Amino acid sequence: MSTFAGLSALGQIAMNAPDVERAKEFYRDTLGIPFLFGAPGMAFFDLGGVRLMLAKPESPEHDHPGSILYFRVPDIQEAHAALTDRGVSFEAPPGLVADMGSYELWMAFFRDSEANLLALMAERAK
Repeated sequence: MSTFAGLSALGQIAMNAPDVERAKEFYRDTLGIPFLFGAPGMAFFDLGGVRLMLAKPESPEHDHPGSILYFRVPDIQEAHAALTDRGVSFEAPPGLVADMGSYELWMAFFRDSEANLLALMAERAK
């Protein structure tokens, strides 16, 4: 009988990066995400204990945009301003997405150097 209880945590996220060096500079220098290590055609970062792998697509069927990464920030206006100052172009200013009762959910979307969609998200107490 199996003792497997189920899945509960992410260990690694993979994002396509046709130009890994350009993407490494964007995630490390522009977004300020801690760089862990590199391997041929790959770069790894630490997202609060979850490893982010940027890699060249292995084959044509794997060459597609990645999932949207939502970066939790305490102050979305401050994060938006700081990233804008670093050259990040947002699709729109931060906006209210939903009233969740005890808090408001705010988001702002932008693209990385490889055209993957990313977002800032903040939960503002009412």
